[in-house]
Amino acid sequence: MAHPVNPESFGFLVTDIYRLIRGTMDRAIADAGIGVTPGEARTLVHAARAGAVRQNVLAERMGVEAMTLSGYLDRLEARALVRRANDPKDRRAKLVELTDAADGVLLAIDRVGAEVRKKAAGSLSQTEWDAMLDQLKIVRANLASLSQKPGNARVEERI
Repeated sequence: MAHPVNPESFGFLVTDIYRLIRGTMDRAIADAGIGVTPGEARTLVHAARAGAVRQNVLAERMGVEAMTLSGYLDRLEARALVRRANDPKDRRAKLVELTDAADGVLLAIDRVGAEVRKKAAGSLSQTEWDAMLDQLKIVRANLASLSQKPGNARVEERI
């Protein structure tokens, strides 16, 4: 019996794009000689986005296990790219903060990302690319508002 599945639906497209962009970025980061692994690069970028953030929150936002993030942070801290400090609101929790030394690595990661985005955009004009990003931001905001409403523990999975 055939199952009615649309392989071009929004959910599949977003998942495929995520998988492809992550793989392409991982290879590009590894090939760029920046001195960090792809996982460490993702950690730096997420930490830059979040600002001073609890380690457990950073792991959740990245979609990785706490132990995986801890390994990344150990190596980044050894290179003085991040520091972990006690959270003044909860001494058991650690805050992750970037150091000034992370700026150069983040710039290198950004250059790699720009090249990957250029390849991903292909023949799309800058206007078309910007419009797509604007529309995706609307979708993200719509889904974020659904997950914050009382009684909506999960967003519908059929999107």
